[in-house]
Amino acid sequence: MRIEVHVHGTLNLCKGVTLAKVENGLRKWLDYLDAETIADARSLEQDEPGIIFHRADRTLEICWTGEVGKNFVNRLQDALYELGPLTERSTEIELTYYHEDGRDEYQILFVGPTAESIHLAQRQRMIEDVSGLLSRHFMQEDIEQVTGLVNILFDHDLERHKTAESDPQTSGGSLLHFRKKHLH
Repeated sequence: MRIEVHVHGTLNLCKGVTLAKVENGLRKWLDYLDAETIADARSLEQDEPGIIFHRADRTLEICWTGEVGKNFVNRLQDALYELGPLTERSTEIELTYYHEDGRDEYQILFVGPTAESIHLAQRQRMIEDVSGLLSRHFMQEDIEQVTGLVNILFDHDLERHKTAESDPQTSGGSLLHFRKKHLH
């Protein structure tokens, strides 16, 4: 079953990253799309740029829509994992799935140079989300209590990951984070 998906985000790349390195990092996604280069990976939407490498400002802009199958997320995840070491800092990549029944499904992937930088980006996003949600009903001091608890949870999570990495039996996993949110 095919589904339409929109992929959106901008990656800040390290100095010296070339188009060849970017395309090599994206190879699993490009192969999935049956594209040789990022220029060949055109968006279904004519007004979207697709996947653009901006050498001058060292960014990779992704604004791409396509019809994909069940292995798409795994291929994209693999490609972004390969791109991680080429990035200066962690970034969100947003995916929006458009289902035939009118539902939209929203997913965020985090990609970055290290697990710690990704964890920090996830923490920041969670605090922004929670603060925004709570600000509709509560005062700032109440919001700060909750975000303080969120920080504690992320501290504990980071410690768990560090412990798991030091144990060869439990190490491994992805540097990407998926968060699903139904918009309807």
